[in-house]
Amino acid sequence: MQTAEEARERSLGGIFTFSAYVLWGFLPLYFLLLVPTGPWELVAWRIVLSLVFCALLLTVTRTWPRLAAIFRQPKVLGLTVIAGLLIYVNWQVFIYGALNDHVIETSLGYFINPIATVLLAVLVLRERLRPTQWVAIGIATVAVLVIMIGYGAFPWIALTLAASFGCYGLVKKKVGPSVDAVSGLTLETLWLTPIAVVVLVVVGVSEGLTMGAAGWGHAVLLSLAGVITAVPLLLFAAGARRVSLTTIGLLQFVAPILQFLIGWLVLQEPMPLERWIGFGLVWVALTVLTVDSLLHARRARAAA
Repeated sequence: MQTAEEARERSLGGIFTFSAYVLWGFLPLYFLLLVPTGPWELVAWRIVLSLVFCALLLTVTRTWPRLAAIFRQPKVLGLTVIAGLLIYVNWQVFIYGALNDHVIETSLGYFINPIATVLLAVLVLRERLRPTQWVAIGIATVAVLVIMIGYGAFPWIALTLAASFGCYGLVKKKVGPSVDAVSGLTLETLWLTPIAVVVLVVVGVSEGLTMGAAGWGHAVLLSLAGVITAVPLLLFAAGARRVSLTTIGLLQFVAPILQFLIGWLVLQEPMPLERWIGFGLVWVALTVLTVDSLLHARRARAAA
């Protein structure tokens, strides 16, 4: 029987995790406020400003020694490089979709992500799936085919987001608890900073940078890109330590649901019949996967 303190911690963890997913769900609206900043410049500023924000956090919390300790673990350090490259692809594709009227498709990517994670467990970790999980993967595959054939376009944004974030989660799992959230984001943005600097130089020479060129309000919003990036990650890290994986699995649908509603109701992106059918199949697959996970967790607890 859990104590009052344990119950409080679980409730707090649920609030932290839910808040992280809500913030991620509203990210498309924040990025749209930054127009005329293009996706390449925006991701570059996001990297640089996230690194600055993380450096400030490490200074305030006096956790630089924790970051320094990671440099004595070459294998872990190498994994943070891979994680950085994967999150760069994810950020770049997500922001491209958000700024080019594909918010609904970005939501599809995060709806598919849990299924992509299960598939990666088979392909990379050689895990054996339960029959119900195979059914969910089959339904999701049919959904993608329906959207692709009916809509007349390959949903590359959704599939790239699902694949990159799924692989990112896999790498983070291999890193394990040896890298905390702030140190992890610091290293990932540190490795990406040279790329970001090159991008800013190229954009500055070819098109001109928008930082400071579109008014003080725009400059302030763009300057907050590092905070907007880091805060949900820190909330998620704080929540994940306090709640079960089952709770995280259920709450992860908050972000794509919000993104879908923003794309459909706020930004008025088209939702023809074939898209509704495709999304409907994805939601059926997720329902199957979620129910299977809950039942499996219950059986495991009963066996224990």
